[in-house]
Amino acid sequence: MNKVLVANRGEIALRVIRACRELGVRSVAVYSTADSDSLHRMLADEAVCIGPPPAAGSYLNIPAIISAAELTRADAIHPGYGFLAENARFAEICERVGIKFVGPSARVISMMGDKAAARSAAKEAGVPISPGSDGLCENVSEVKKVGAEFGYPLVIKASAGGGGKGMRVVHSEGEVDAAFSEASREAGASFGDGSLYVERYLEELRHIEVQVLSDSFGGTFAFPERDCSVQRRYQKLIEESPAPGLPEKDREGLMDSAASLVESLGYEGAGTVEFVYYGGEFYFIEMNTRLQVEHPVTEMVSGADLVSEQIRIASGEKLDVPKRASSPDGHAIEFRINAEDPRRNFLPQAGPVEFYNPPGGPGVRVDSHLYAGYKVPPHYDSLLAKLIVHGKDRDTALRRGTRALDEFAISGLETTLPLHLAILEDEGFRRGGVSTHFLSGRELMNGGGVLRLSPATPEDGGASA
Repeated sequence: MNKVLVANRGEIALRVIRACRELGVRSVAVYSTADSDSLHRMLADEAVCIGPPPAAGSYLNIPAIISAAELTRADAIHPGYGFLAENARFAEICERVGIKFVGPSARVISMMGDKAAARSAAKEAGVPISPGSDGLCENVSEVKKVGAEFGYPLVIKASAGGGGKGMRVVHSEGEVDAAFSEASREAGASFGDGSLYVERYLEELRHIEVQVLSDSFGGTFAFPERDCSVQRRYQKLIEESPAPGLPEKDREGLMDSAASLVESLGYEGAGTVEFVYYGGEFYFIEMNTRLQVEHPVTEMVSGADLVSEQIRIASGEKLDVPKRASSPDGHAIEFRINAEDPRRNFLPQAGPVEFYNPPGGPGVRVDSHLYAGYKVPPHYDSLLAKLIVHGKDRDTALRRGTRALDEFAISGLETTLPLHLAILEDEGFRRGGVSTHFLSGRELMNGGGVLRLSPATPEDGGASA
C-alpha cells in the first residue's frame, strides 16, 4: 500500500495522516470549502476539495470521494469515524472499483449495522444478550408479548439507528401503542427504516466496551475494556481504561465474548463490541465496525498503535500487538472537549479560536485540529480536542487530568472544559461511582460556580440491556 485517502476531517483525519507518515505511506486529504484552512489539508501529502460546506455535498458525497481517490491514484480509503465509516454501500463501492476500504467487509458492516441482526449474531456466538425480542417486532402485539414474558420497563429501539433516535421507553402495557408508533415514525424519518426491536430497560447501569483487532489470517486480539458511562444524550463525554472496580473475572469474560463474536463474523480490521454492565452481569448491545473516538485510551494502556494496525491489516499483514497489551498498564482517561456552552444547555459554538494552549508534561496527550486563528465551522460535529491522560493508577490519572485541564486554554468560543473540571471535583466520580445517568439532574461545582444539568430523562443517558 503506497497511498491512503482519508475520507474525514478534524482530529481523526490528522491522526490517520500521522500514522501514514510513520508507516512511509503517502496520504491524501479531502476537504470541503469550509475546511480550506484546516490542518488536515495542510499536513497531508496531497489534498483535494470535494464540495461545499454541508456534509451531504462533501464528506458524505461518495462519487466525489471515489473520484478524488482515483484522481490521486490512492490504493485505499480510510474512513475515520462518523460520516461514511459504517456505510456498507460505500465499502461495497470501494470493493467494486478496486480501492481497499480500511475496515471490515460491506457484508459485516451491513449485518452489524442492523441492531436486531447484530443481537442475533451475538446470541449465536454465545455472547450474553439482554432479555428481549428475538429479532424485529412487527407490531404492538409482539412488543406486549415481550412485556408479558420479561416485565417492564422496556425500551423500543430502531433496528437501523442509534444515538437515541427511534427509541422510546415504556413502563406499562398501556404505553406501548403510542410509543411504538412514535418510535417507528422517527426511525423511518431518521434512517429510512422504521423497523423496531425490544429489550429490557435498565437505568443505573454502566456502558463498557471492548476494542478488538482482527487480521485476514484469523488472528484476533481483544484489549482490556473501556468504561464510557459518563454520557449526555447518548454522547460519551469521558472514557477510561480500565473500568473502575471491575472484577478481573468480568474483564476476562468481556474480552472473551468480544473475541468470540469477532471470530464468528470473519471480521477484519478494528472494531468495538459494546456492552452494558448491570448487577454484576454484562450484556451485548451493539458493535461499532470502525475506529472509536476514544481509541487513544486503549493505546495509552496497551502500547498499541490502533490506526497503524488498521492500515497494516488492510495491507494484508498480520497483527503485531504488544504481548503486554492483554493487561492494562496503568490507567488512562479521555476528556472530549466540545465547542458547546454547558451553562447554556450545551449550545453549539462556532467562530475563530483567538488563543489556543494545549497542556503538556508526562502522561498527557492531546489530539486536536485547532490552532490560534482557526475558525471553527458551524457545519460539523462539535468535537474540538481530546485530552488523554495516563498514570500508574486511577488516582494519579485523576490528578494529572485536573492539572492538564487547568492548563488547557481555548478562547474565542465556549467549550466543555469547565464541565470536565467540575466532574473531576465530584466525589462520586472520584470514587468511580458512575452510571449512564451520572450527569442527569446533577449540580456540579466549578471554580465557585454551579453547573446545573437537566433532570434525568431516558434521552439523557439511559441505556438498554
